[in-house]
Amino acid sequence: MSIWSRPVIVLLCGLLLLTISIAALNTLVPLWLTHDALPTWQIGVVSSSYYCGNLLGTLIAGWLIKRLGFNRSYYLASLVFALATVALGLQSGFWMWTFWRFVAGVGCALIWVIVESALLCNGTLRNRGRLLAAYMIVYYVATVAGQLMVSRVSTELMQVLPWVSGLILGAILPLVFTRITASASEEGEEGASGRLWPMLRRRNARLGINGCIISGIVLGSLYGLMPLYLSHQGMTDSSVGYWMALLVSAGIIGQWPIGRLADRYGRLLVLRVQVFGVILGALAMLGNAAMGPALFVLGCAGFTLYPVAMSWACEKVAHHELVAMNQALLLSYTVGSLAGPTMTSMLMQNYSDRLLFVMIAVVALIYLAMLLRKADHHINPVAHA
Repeated sequence: MSIWSRPVIVLLCGLLLLTISIAALNTLVPLWLTHDALPTWQIGVVSSSYYCGNLLGTLIAGWLIKRLGFNRSYYLASLVFALATVALGLQSGFWMWTFWRFVAGVGCALIWVIVESALLCNGTLRNRGRLLAAYMIVYYVATVAGQLMVSRVSTELMQVLPWVSGLILGAILPLVFTRITASASEEGEEGASGRLWPMLRRRNARLGINGCIISGIVLGSLYGLMPLYLSHQGMTDSSVGYWMALLVSAGIIGQWPIGRLADRYGRLLVLRVQVFGVILGALAMLGNAAMGPALFVLGCAGFTLYPVAMSWACEKVAHHELVAMNQALLLSYTVGSLAGPTMTSMLMQNYSDRLLFVMIAVVALIYLAMLLRKADHHINPVAHA
């Protein structure tokens, strides 16, 4: 059966529009605050409030989906995000922007959980790897498109907010024409909203959960600190942008083939190869190897780790538990993406910028040890079907 069903297509179309808006705002909000001459610590608090909102949104998403279903939850999350975006132009000041970015973070996390859970519920064990690969391709392509929009149009606050808000509201339209029916409540099962914490404690899904934490640490460090590392190497802003684009592009290129390989040969084997690739890429950067191939390997392996780890964990639960497991995985990723840059930045500041790649290699090595330990207990059901 083809993975390109109507619900999958409309979900990805909505995600495309929403992610363009998210990427543009995440870049422009710190710039707008800088132009208003806010202290650096206040800019940092406003940025952190968005990620704190992500945590809250992840925690309440299962309850919301159980009560409202996928479609209405998606509409509500999009409206919350649109409201928080419009409010930036209506109210000013540090505290109000902190509050509205927190609200925007809640809306964005709800959207991610809703879309990822709906895709998983509409997939099977044999095609979830490709579904999540398609999801990540759309996400990264939209992220790049959002950055290009920022570079091509006026960045004035009151000129950006109308088209960003329009994209967010436009993302509602695809789902108006299709009803997503794979919610847990519709299957007559007990709701998943109360099962988040048990999901985090499931031993048979621990490799997937740990993989999402490691993925958060790796990607959070690369997103947040790689530009700083390159800048300290004496590169211009345009050169930094080029190398970051190469890093993200490698992740886009690797999504589909790695998703297919995971569906065909099993998640465990692919995860081992990916983590080994992350270690090789980090060591190559430490060894002053050719930066192009090193960053390509690091991006291809690092940016594809999250969807494979997610699909591994989702194989271990019943269909009606997919929403709760998806919440647990996104929560794990968010915690990793908050902890990774914090720890790594402290090491870089106190010792050397090269510790960015030492940190990435060390956490990847720890995860590889988990994947290699007691391999007979982690046999992948897809590979042995």
